[in-house]
Amino acid sequence: MSSISTYDEHGSAYLNDGSDHGSLQERDAIPTWEPQNLCLALESASKRASRYERQIKDLETKLALDLSNSRAIENLLQEAFTGIEHTRDRTRFSLEHTVPHTADSLEEDLAVLVELEEQLPEVDLQLRGIRKVYDRGRDKAQQLMASLEWLNTPVSQRLRTIIFTPNAPVSKRWKVLVRTIFALVFCACMWIAWITLRGAVRAHRQRLMWGERLMS
Repeated sequence: MSSISTYDEHGSAYLNDGSDHGSLQERDAIPTWEPQNLCLALESASKRASRYERQIKDLETKLALDLSNSRAIENLLQEAFTGIEHTRDRTRFSLEHTVPHTADSLEEDLAVLVELEEQLPEVDLQLRGIRKVYDRGRDKAQQLMASLEWLNTPVSQRLRTIIFTPNAPVSKRWKVLVRTIFALVFCACMWIAWITLRGAVRAHRQRLMWGERLMS
């Protein structure tokens, strides 16, 4: 009895001997794989394998990229966590040392301000006294400068200033005295001039020559 090799739809071969109870027509109805169909199946399987291989490579590339990104994200998170820790340490140090020191300094400054506020009226009075002393000293200095300039002025100009102007830096008594003396001297000069002029007029009326008058 001869055996016949057949293939199923997946390409698996199996033996079929002549002891089958089916009829000959049923055996003819069973599909048989030819070499062309086998090549097609192998080509399809190869294409699927290539496609799967490309998908696996793409998946490997994507996994590598995701792994690199995850490492970068991990580094960023680590840096952020380190920065948060440093910030927390600085904040803790500030809360434990800087803030109390600042509070103490503010309290001291506030106390100094309160003390200064209490001393401001006294300081204001002292400043006013200093200003008055400064003004008096300035006035005295100006008077001294005026006196020095007055002393360096010639006597004739000083007399003219005393007599004819009110700007002479002398007392009223000196002004009255000098002006009185000037008035007396002026009156005496005018009187002498008047007598002289009257004698000249009389001599002219009497037609007397001074030379003859003197010779007689």
